Amino acid sequence: MAPAFKEWAVVVHALLEGEQILDVRKGGIREDGRHFSLHSTRLWLYPTAEHQKPELLKEPYRHWIDLAASSPAGQPVRLEGWADVVRVAQVSEEQELAAIESKLIWTPEYAASRFNWKHRDPLWVLALRVHRLLEPIELAWDDAYGGCTSWFEASGLPDDPASLPSEPALSDVAFESRLKGSVEALPALVEPSAF
Repeated sequence: MAPAFKEWAVVVHALLEGEQILDVRKGGIREDGRHFSLHSTRLWLYPTAEHQKPELLKEPYRHWIDLAASSPAGQPVRLEGWADVVRVAQVSEEQELAAIESKLIWTPEYAASRFNWKHRDPLWVLALRVHRLLEPIELAWDDAYGGCTSWFEASGLPDDPASLPSEPALSDVAFESRLKGSVEALPALVEPSAF
């Protein structure tokens, strides 16, 4: 079963629009063992407004908060896509984060704050091959899905998101170009099987 991967609605929007293919994570305060880990290489993209603020985004993307779909607590959540994790890195040096700063919609200051939080833990960088569902689906709200955590098992979703009609957020050529640029910037990005 593909788990749901929680991320700011504006970041999910950027992933679905092909604006970025990388995501960076440290894990939430309710993570198992309080540390992030890669639960699956195929995941549902679950948009949340938790901790999302426009001032934490680069100026050109701040208005995307109004465009990004997120549901108020207690309301069904609209899932518009899914992703495969195609490369993974653990970053422990600030210059590694700086190397990919142009590939993220967060401000450099906010990205650095994610890096510096729980400083002994590495920052995970995920390269995602994102797919948009041709017909978005709604997931009924469950209080168990809330809180500061990266992953959860959602009931009522197909086990494999690829079983639903979808299309890649980027063409194969565009995605391979972005992935190549990401790997050149951060050579530590490797196949997820290494984790």
